[in-house]
Amino acid sequence: TTTTTTTLPPPRSATLAFTGDLLPHGPVVNAAAANAAAAGGSGWDFRPMFDDVRPILSAADLAICHLESPVSRDDTAISGYPIFNAPRALVEGAIDAGYDGCSTASNHSYDRGADGVRSTLDVFGELAFPQAGMARSAEEDLAPVFYEVNDITVAHLSATYSLNGFVLPADEPYLVDLIEPEEISAEAGLAREAGAEFVVVSLHWGNEYQQTPSSAQDQWLSEILPDPNVDVIIGHHAHVVQPVDQVDGEWVVFGLGNFLSNQSANCCVAASQDGMIATVSITETGPGSGEIEVAGIEYTPTWVDRGQGYVIRVANEAPPRPELADVLATSAARTEEVVSSRLGPLDGLTVRP
Repeated sequence: TTTTTTTLPPPRSATLAFTGDLLPHGPVVNAAAANAAAAGGSGWDFRPMFDDVRPILSAADLAICHLESPVSRDDTAISGYPIFNAPRALVEGAIDAGYDGCSTASNHSYDRGADGVRSTLDVFGELAFPQAGMARSAEEDLAPVFYEVNDITVAHLSATYSLNGFVLPADEPYLVDLIEPEEISAEAGLAREAGAEFVVVSLHWGNEYQQTPSSAQDQWLSEILPDPNVDVIIGHHAHVVQPVDQVDGEWVVFGLGNFLSNQSANCCVAASQDGMIATVSITETGPGSGEIEVAGIEYTPTWVDRGQGYVIRVANEAPPRPELADVLATSAARTEEVVSSRLGPLDGLTVRP
């Protein structure tokens, strides 16, 4: 009698990191210009702004940013609020920070019209940096954005609630994806058919400066998250953090807050300097099962240090300067109170120690 033992490979797993709005307000862009000048160069250098968070982003198996601005292909007509146009150095800074791609559908996506969309896509293409949310054609719009992460095929979709009153051309409705639940479900289904094992949907939604999800968010959530082809929803736009929650076992990060911006209590609310890195742990339900699910989410509170060159600080770490101790502690507590208002460690939601 012979006995044969079959050894299955261990379940596949990965970590996916997501961050909130990258908003190139005028003072942020000016600080990047000062960074470049200080190094004896010209143009803009956003890289120092990510110094404190680079280790966290780089440690994730996949890191996705959210760019809330068109990008100039030739670094002309750079502008901040209310009609954004970022230098390509911002995308270069994101790549250097450890990001692997970006969501680009936002209410500012069409600030520079159709050419601004194409300019942004040119920059992402030249830098070989994936994005979801903009497209040059219907075919490109429907083509899934895939990432191979520890042998797990992850698809990424991105859509926005609005274009700030701008209207897409009737013959080019694909330039920016809008939140239309039926179309999102259709695109998620196409991604699954094309081989996606885990589908992320980034949604630009919610009411600005409101930490409680809006009725529109709840409505869209009820229409999108139950789709079996959608595995997690990642939200942004409110410029303040919002809760993390589960609906029938599926996860939603309602709002990641601002990651890099000039907003503060001076214009908006104190919490607009707060943000977070949401690190989603995904795993195969069993060896060889082929089913990938969210095992838990760990978040890292962040705070934009406007006084020191717009460096993104980790709010619950030791402060780089003693005078920031109370400010960072207050920011971290403010973020934790909101983000963990619905779930906690027993549910799989934890704060990075």
